Amino acid sequence: MIAFIRSYWLLLLSFTILCIVAIVWKSADQQSKAIAAQQPFTESSWHPPSLYTDRELEGEQRRLVIFGQDLIARTALYLGPKGSIANISNGMNCQNCHLQAGKKTWGNNYGAVASTYPRFRDRSGTIESIYKRVSDCFERSLNGTAPDSNSTEYQAIEAYIKWVGKETPLGVTPKGTGIYKLPYLNRAADPTKGKLAYQQKCQSCHGSDGQGQLANNGILFEYPPLWGEHSYNTGAGLYRISRFAGYIYSNMPWNKTQHSNPALSIEECWDIAAFVNSQPRPERDLSKDWPDISKKPVDHPFGPFHDGFSEREHKYGPFEPILAKREKLKK
Repeated sequence: MIAFIRSYWLLLLSFTILCIVAIVWKSADQQSKAIAAQQPFTESSWHPPSLYTDRELEGEQRRLVIFGQDLIARTALYLGPKGSIANISNGMNCQNCHLQAGKKTWGNNYGAVASTYPRFRDRSGTIESIYKRVSDCFERSLNGTAPDSNSTEYQAIEAYIKWVGKETPLGVTPKGTGIYKLPYLNRAADPTKGKLAYQQKCQSCHGSDGQGQLANNGILFEYPPLWGEHSYNTGAGLYRISRFAGYIYSNMPWNKTQHSNPALSIEECWDIAAFVNSQPRPERDLSKDWPDISKKPVDHPFGPFHDGFSEREHKYGPFEPILAKREKLKK
């Protein structure tokens, strides 16, 4: 009897110890996760997921994500002027602006889209959804028409964008997402200097006329046009030269540049952006953009402005005097 009681108490004690260990472990795990959530992301902390290793992505959702990736990479094949599904874009691919189908670090990737939308944007003066963001890309960068929000194509694009950013905590914008912000020059960006740099560093791929190079199938651009009827219009994000200069700095010339080892100088990037965006391209009605004109970016090149600087100054700079004037206006 005594041996039985002793065994009972030993068993009860062991069970109690296991429960305490489990509670402590769970508490430590929760605390660890809470601390990790508060830590700022570093450039190396965000990595895009892989379709080859993601075992959680299954069935219809997997099919949708795979189709979405293909739509981003080969938009023109499905939705371009010779598209097999619809003709709602200019022949460029989403991937021409969002490199590696939106997975490249500092390549205008999708790492922070799902984590930061819906969000308020000063350009529209409204809270925007992912659908609005995609629609803007089609209407501005692809100079076309927004896809139907109920279409399989849009549902696939949204599923893919959300999947790419699925590991990014809500509200977090990891370093390495979007476009790198270059320091401003102490002078105006120079289209004439930019033309010389373009001829030396860019035209072998994009052409002396900026019209890019079509692939052998005559449908997809192997290298996208940088101006002309098949390029982005004046409402696109890359029409702001700060955006385009930062994009060039981290990514161009293609396959020769990494953000950590740029092939072009900061001045060359600003000047090339100024040259490219001084060339003719489709125009867009921007009269409803930036309802609060004081929120216009310093390099938004279309008036009216509240700071007294001209459209040319807002397009090419120098931007520091404009920023200084705006600071004074705030006081």
